[in-house]
Amino acid sequence: MHSSVSRSLRAVGVLAIVVAVAAAAVYAVPALVGAEHSYVVLTGSMEPSIGAGDVVILDERPTDTIAEGDVITFAPGGYGSKSDVRVTHRVVEVHERTDGLYFETKGDANEDPDPGLVRADRVVGVVMFHIPWFGYVVSFAGTPLGKFSLIIVPAGLLAVTELHALVRGDRNERRENEGGDA
Repeated sequence: MHSSVSRSLRAVGVLAIVVAVAAAAVYAVPALVGAEHSYVVLTGSMEPSIGAGDVVILDERPTDTIAEGDVITFAPGGYGSKSDVRVTHRVVEVHERTDGLYFETKGDANEDPDPGLVRADRVVGVVMFHIPWFGYVVSFAGTPLGKFSLIIVPAGLLAVTELHALVRGDRNERRENEGGDA
């Protein structure tokens, strides 16, 4: 019984540690693959290509290399907007105007293009790839409950497992000593 409980605790602890490390890796992935940013997708406007809860990894590249069909992430507000909101949509048309480069965008799941054009200086990056569903883990990890669940619980389980192993080791050592003296 004790060994099955110990194995279960160890498995839960290992799983929680793996999830915590994986969540932290999302922040490291952009640097590892030469990208600049990663964002969690919050809506289904790009489904089925990119779903809500996916993480997009972005390449920051010159906007004059962006072409129709590329998926970009941009800040939708007006110039100088302080909003943290980012939108990830597909470029359906590139417009070169006298005052600069603009992109017409549209979510794959949307019937119509987005209202207004995206100025080149609003583009954060081009989507290199995405990691399905992992944004849910990242978002959860950012909450107080997530931090508790992914840091404190695994550490506690690891401590309990190690304490259990120490106690079991002391018992086995005492039994060996008692058996050896007889």
